[in-house]
Amino acid sequence: MTIREVEHEISVAAPAETVYRFIADVENWPRIFPPTIHVEQVERGEREERIQVWATANGEAKNWTSRRVLDPDGLRIDFRQEVSTHPVAAMGGTWIIEPVSATGSRIRLLHDYRAVDDDPESLKWIDEAVDRNSRSELAALRTNVERVHAEAELTFSFEDSVDVTGSAKDVYDFIDEAHLWSERLPHVATVRLTEDTPGLQTLEMDTRAQDGSVHTTKSYRVTFPHHRIAYKQVTLPALMTLHTGYWTFTETATGVTASSQHTVTLNTENIARILGADATVADARAYVQNALSTNSRATLGHAKAHAEGRR
Repeated sequence: MTIREVEHEISVAAPAETVYRFIADVENWPRIFPPTIHVEQVERGEREERIQVWATANGEAKNWTSRRVLDPDGLRIDFRQEVSTHPVAAMGGTWIIEPVSATGSRIRLLHDYRAVDDDPESLKWIDEAVDRNSRSELAALRTNVERVHAEAELTFSFEDSVDVTGSAKDVYDFIDEAHLWSERLPHVATVRLTEDTPGLQTLEMDTRAQDGSVHTTKSYRVTFPHHRIAYKQVTLPALMTLHTGYWTFTETATGVTASSQHTVTLNTENIARILGADATVADARAYVQNALSTNSRATLGHAKAHAEGRR
């Protein structure tokens, strides 16, 4: 049996305790780590937790369940996949954060793993995925930690909602059945939806903007019938460096409240090119929110009509 052990590390200009908090808080992983699509906290104790992770590996969407042991005093987090995804037979590791000064730290990311049936080709695939994701995660973590104060202004969230006199299932189905959006939504030109793993979707869309231009986007979606769909957009418009969100469907006394939530980080480098030399961060924020809300409200409106028409 071949068990591979590898280590990656990076230096960060931030206190070790700050870095630890970023890694310990799994709810922020889709915003911090490029491969991570969504994380669910399944169980939580004082020092141990069980999490379900959806992420990409070598361009493929995967999901697994892990157990973590958190050691805030030792600035260490051990993790072990409870249910791995083929071709991974077993995987675990450790985050170790070492202070090097009052304002700097070193992050070490350790992995150990083996392949199904000890297959050499599968092990090579895992080697490449772990190396690529580890480098990507560490670089993104450094970027996000070091820019945390600046991004307080650049990262924002908002939500649009609609009340529907209908069933949560019918509204959910409308959003889930994105392969039909080009027929159902005027602002969607074409759609390519795949779901090789139940509940884990890849969605590519050509969307018409208010000025008539067409933009291509790609997102990964995780579905939880019939109450929530979480997503992460990986092909982004010029004004965004991050776009995550979720659709929620909450039953009420008269039907269901359907909501679309967005979290966005602005790309300041493109503000002048897209909006003009005098445009500010506030202008970009308003522009992005208006564009996303316009599409969300349109989609929610059509979902409402669809659900209410089935009563």
